[in-house]
Amino acid sequence: MRPRSHAASVSALTGALVLTAIAQTADGSGNDRSTTDMAQLPAATPARFSGDCAALSSALAGLPNTTLTETSTVSAGTLSVGGAPVAEHCLVRGRMFERTSPIDGASYAIGFEMRLPKDWNGRFYYQANGGLDGNVVTATGSHGGGPRTHALHQGFAVLSSDAGHSAAQNPSFGRDPQARLDYGYQAVGKLTPVAKEIIRRVYGKGPDRSYIGGCSNGGRHAMVAASRYATEYDGYLIGAPGFNLPLAAVANIWGAQRYATVATDASDLSTAFTAQERQLVSQAILDRCDALDGATDGLVQDTAACQATFDLMRDVPTCAGARDGSCLSADQKSVIASIFAGATTSAGTRFYASFPYDPGLRGARVAFWEFTAPLALDSGAVGIVFKAPPENLAGFNGASFSLNTPVDTLYEYIHSTSLSYTESAMSFMTPPRPSDWSTLRNRGAKVLVYHGVSDHIFSLHDTLRWYDALNANHGGQAARFARVFPVPGMGHCSGGPATDQFDLLTPLVQWVEQGTVPERIVASARGAGNPGGVNNELPSDWAADRTRPLCPYPQVARYRGSGDLDRADSFVCQ
Repeated sequence: MRPRSHAASVSALTGALVLTAIAQTADGSGNDRSTTDMAQLPAATPARFSGDCAALSSALAGLPNTTLTETSTVSAGTLSVGGAPVAEHCLVRGRMFERTSPIDGASYAIGFEMRLPKDWNGRFYYQANGGLDGNVVTATGSHGGGPRTHALHQGFAVLSSDAGHSAAQNPSFGRDPQARLDYGYQAVGKLTPVAKEIIRRVYGKGPDRSYIGGCSNGGRHAMVAASRYATEYDGYLIGAPGFNLPLAAVANIWGAQRYATVATDASDLSTAFTAQERQLVSQAILDRCDALDGATDGLVQDTAACQATFDLMRDVPTCAGARDGSCLSADQKSVIASIFAGATTSAGTRFYASFPYDPGLRGARVAFWEFTAPLALDSGAVGIVFKAPPENLAGFNGASFSLNTPVDTLYEYIHSTSLSYTESAMSFMTPPRPSDWSTLRNRGAKVLVYHGVSDHIFSLHDTLRWYDALNANHGGQAARFARVFPVPGMGHCSGGPATDQFDLLTPLVQWVEQGTVPERIVASARGAGNPGGVNNELPSDWAADRTRPLCPYPQVARYRGSGDLDRADSFVCQ
């Protein structure tokens, strides 16, 4: 369904650009010039702002549908990343489209901040944030585990927003139809032209190159933008994309219902699959799969081969008596195997992807996504934000909703509409026609995706299935403009027994503006002394600064047969 017009409330600057972008890209269509070379976008040209940041309130006066609340100077070193100071920059904060909802009577606005370097590299970065949004996170453009650099540090002008509601309104904002649409995609459409206009007024020119990126829901925002706003951005940095977020939320609730059948404590789902038992399975995966890439090093690089090699039923001991952490019961195995195989309706139809077996199952945050999130997060998302009409907030109990609502009913909720809620969650939350990115491809834009193999909320297999469809639709040539980099061992966005510290923004810029194809990305572990922050989940026998190449799917990092097992140059992408 096409998005509802809000042209009456949007002035010439914002409205024309927003509505044109939505109209041109709502169905993701474009003319794929598959027989011609893609455009090569020119590099950005730096500029400098030498004025007074506080005085920007005058220069930025009259921005449509926008109220500025702060324009100030942030001194060099106030922020830092990886132990390095961030240069002096201007901070601009404001709100767009302030209104009172006719549905729930609450006040809404799209809150934002922009950080504008005095020495600007000519580029704009839209920082898409995670979760249910609601927070204007500091606009730095960070990504990866324990970052050593980020967009602001590199001289980008960076925007961050709350996507149209406050944290205090999570998940109650789902009662307001417009707040749902802003969260899903329209906040990006409304903010983008205003952010570019702010840049133009500050530096005397608009951004030469524009990028958007984020992880989790932020990755979803970036992926949706690739479909809906393909003419607005030149580079898309997409992490752990929850592009099927409503389906993933229902699948996670389904998993919780399955775990509840084998939990030894009805009030604690984690007793269905304890930390000791997850460690047991993780070690069994390593025992079977570690050497498949040519090196026994505590990492499973050949994920696909591991799925064919590891067998939960055969390779993990079955308890003959009581569970003691050294075995799994037959019922546990049945439940765990079904969850890894992917969620199904009551009729057995699979509606979400399978999850890969990976040693990162031992990761500390796995328990949160498996046992806490279905009751505390997914319940409100499905029941309040995705359902039309939403559940009544009065007396809403997330745990009861998740554990007692049939999966078929939950599946219906995320596809539901009503007179007031005219777009279903599967419409406003997901990218239209995600396998057809002809528009961005033809204009020379590029896409980099990264995803932890041990992500237990958004499945790597879902991302790879999308990429396979994209590749097929583009004649097997998707790698010319889009690449996916799985991160073995890594959980959701970062962490786990993994080399999770990497800079993908620099190679994305080089690909977009110089045509340098990212054939591999060197990632580091974050051991003791790491200036970006220590990852306490690293195995004790890893070097503190272990490096590995991240390889573009379907390539795998394989040991050369000689060389230091802690160094990336001992491995080749094949």
